[in-house]
Amino acid sequence: MSEPAAAALGLPRATAGLASSGEGLRYGALGLPLAFVALPLYVVLPNHYASQFGVPLAALGAVLLGARLLDALADPLIGRWVDRLFARNALSAWWSAAIAAVVLAIGFRALFFPAVASTAALLAWCAIGLAFTYLGYSVVSVVHQAWGARLGGDEAGRARVVAWREGAAVVGVLIASVLPSAAGLQATTLVFAVLLMAGLALLRQAPRAVVCPLHAAGAATSVRPFRVAAFRRLLAIFIVNGIASAVPATLVLFFIRDRLQAPAWEPAFLAAYFAAGALSIPLWLRSVARFGLARSWLAGMGLAIATFGWAATLGAGDTLGFLAVCIASGVALGADLTLPGALLTGVIQRAGHAGHGEGAYLGWWNFATKLNLALAAGVALPLLQATGYESGARDPQALAALSVAYCLLPCALKFGAALLLWALWLRHPDTGDLA
Repeated sequence: MSEPAAAALGLPRATAGLASSGEGLRYGALGLPLAFVALPLYVVLPNHYASQFGVPLAALGAVLLGARLLDALADPLIGRWVDRLFARNALSAWWSAAIAAVVLAIGFRALFFPAVASTAALLAWCAIGLAFTYLGYSVVSVVHQAWGARLGGDEAGRARVVAWREGAAVVGVLIASVLPSAAGLQATTLVFAVLLMAGLALLRQAPRAVVCPLHAAGAATSVRPFRVAAFRRLLAIFIVNGIASAVPATLVLFFIRDRLQAPAWEPAFLAAYFAAGALSIPLWLRSVARFGLARSWLAGMGLAIATFGWAATLGAGDTLGFLAVCIASGVALGADLTLPGALLTGVIQRAGHAGHGEGAYLGWWNFATKLNLALAAGVALPLLQATGYESGARDPQALAALSVAYCLLPCALKFGAALLLWALWLRHPDTGDLA
């Protein structure tokens, strides 16, 4: 909608990206607690239930898988609902996120401090707690992402919006990686709740995009994104690239403990990886200004391929070499965090759905993100089992299989994603002005 049209309807002046660091902080801060919650849920919770309460791993794994699948399937529906909220006004969306955040904070704490004792009751408690926690998390996440997508802007502006959100997210992961062991789960759940409420308070003061009431009636159709060819192509690239990134994330602790035989270095490796990801974001923003979003993303894929190709040569005791791998792959992570989301915003704008359809797109985008994690585990873990590898292995053949799965499989997938990006995006006439 043009600014004169907005003024005629009594709407506020449209925003375009983020005009200052203060605006960036107010928008992006919520990304910190949202990323904060992910690491404890995926890494700490399974070990907590198994070691503290004696819950069988097989049953716990089934509960976790079921909860994650339910969460992924709910995202497109949540996206449709969020579009309807934004069709009213941004404040309606904010209040819904605030209510969902309360559910999220309560569910997160309840998961780690169950009020039951038997195995069956603990599994039921975990299942119900995960359902509420994931539901709250998804609602807040989709509202936050849709809010940012509606700010629009040119390539550099769109990248800057995503960079503020994902930069805060990397800081959240860094905090979550040390807080449970350093301060305990009581403090972790309290800090999370405080950060979540602070992030929401800042979001309420963040810039708001104009919502056009003329589109309100058709604001939320879940299948509409798939009628846009550019979205289908971008989603295909995103999924292949996402699986390539999720495979080493699934296997990294196995690689550190068994291939490198350096478990004491785990904190340093993880800190270097996420710190490099956060610090690289300004560099990727400069690259976007010079080379564009898609070409910069392609460069990030190339860096990841070179890095994991070299990692395949490492063995026991190569700690400094792997530290360099963590730093280089963290820099590549900065591209994956910042650039695909900015490309998605451009697709939404070009399709004419800006201001009234972001939730539908982001619902499917988040579905794909969670599907990537499930597919990565579904590909890598059975592959390792089939080759005879198991945790704690020292057999050369098993360790070679681990290197193939951790290093070379991601290289092949990244190369496939790079080819798709080149063929479906950079070389495609319909996306020339989005590249």
